[in-house]
Amino acid sequence: MTSQATATPSTWTTEAARQYCQRLARSHYENFTVGSWLVPKDKLRHIYAVYAYCRTVDDLGDEAALEGSDPSSLEVDTVSLLAARLEGSTGGFGGDDRAYRLALLDLWQAELEACYSGTPSHPVMVALRESIDAFDLPAEPLLKLIEANRMDQRSQRYPIYDDLLHYCDHSANPVGRLFLYLFGYRDEERQKMADATCTALQLANFWQDVARDYRKGRIYLPLEDMARFGYTEEELAQGVVTPEFSQLLAFEVERAMDLFRQGAPLASTLDGVARLDVALFTRGGVAVLEAIRKQRYDVLTARPSLSRARKAGLFLSTWLGWRLGLGFRLPTMPRD
Repeated sequence: MTSQATATPSTWTTEAARQYCQRLARSHYENFTVGSWLVPKDKLRHIYAVYAYCRTVDDLGDEAALEGSDPSSLEVDTVSLLAARLEGSTGGFGGDDRAYRLALLDLWQAELEACYSGTPSHPVMVALRESIDAFDLPAEPLLKLIEANRMDQRSQRYPIYDDLLHYCDHSANPVGRLFLYLFGYRDEERQKMADATCTALQLANFWQDVARDYRKGRIYLPLEDMARFGYTEEELAQGVVTPEFSQLLAFEVERAMDLFRQGAPLASTLDGVARLDVALFTRGGVAVLEAIRKQRYDVLTARPSLSRARKAGLFLSTWLGWRLGLGFRLPTMPRD
């Protein structure tokens, strides 16, 4: 690992850092797997640490701004702890949020390096270092998450599907691999199934948020696919849902579903709460694809989402199957 930035001495105790990560995770309950609350306390603190790391790196790359950050979406305290260490005035970035974010990501990488060969100062990293030591977490997936957010600063379009898969390999797949490490699974077969599931989850989120992402200046629909189906960026800018757009989304939804099918066997190879968590992730992702399909692929007029009742039903049925020791079966979604 190489970074020009350096970490500074920490004033955070391990216990205070653990509590910091716990508060961060619980403040985003809607994004934190319900099944994780069943994890034993001594394991849960490590899940909090990894979650806090992932959440913070995403905030640095997606929400941090020189001015005008949305406090409802940005962990201001978490990011400001890092931003305060930038030398000189933020005016040195010339109002360029992307340059500012890249500088913050460099500092974050320096903190990560300190986890492996020094003493980190940020509370998230202080807690993460304990998890790195306890589970022998490799640096690669953690570094990939940083690089994914650098990619976001440099490119907002993906010419071909393989480019999008490369991005998902950095932005999503590391999370699944870290989760497996925390539960003692290090074999390549399970890691590959986790990759398929995590990429599918990322794609489901992209297809759910086409309109929202475009407002941020990003298009995750591969440009080659848009051209193939005859849908233009100009139409997307106007929020026009054409038959071509519906066909394009149907095609992308099926791609994501195929990846869910590839990753589906993973849950049944895991023990305990890990099986429940993976099954919940998978069923939730498939349910999002079902919601898109039920809207006839119109994700521009209204964002497809899962109701609280639907989420509760998914949890209860998955939990019951887990308690009864039933094997996990992937929910089916009719092909168009």
